[in-house]
Amino acid sequence: MTDELLTVPEVMARLRLGRSTVYDLIRTRRLPSVTIGRSRRIPASALRDFIDGRLAEAA
Repeated sequence: MTDELLTVPEVMARLRLGRSTVYDLIRTRRLPSVTIGRSRRIPASALRDFIDGRLAEAA
């Protein structure tokens, strides 16, 4: 499995959201993430799933 891992700032830029909002999505498990050492990473597929879910809710 090869899935790109995004940093929190990269997710912030893609979603155009603030740092605290992205961490809130992670904390509430709406946006899955992994911790590697002290670094938090979000799989690109998890971000796509999150966006797709929001679009489905809006439809």
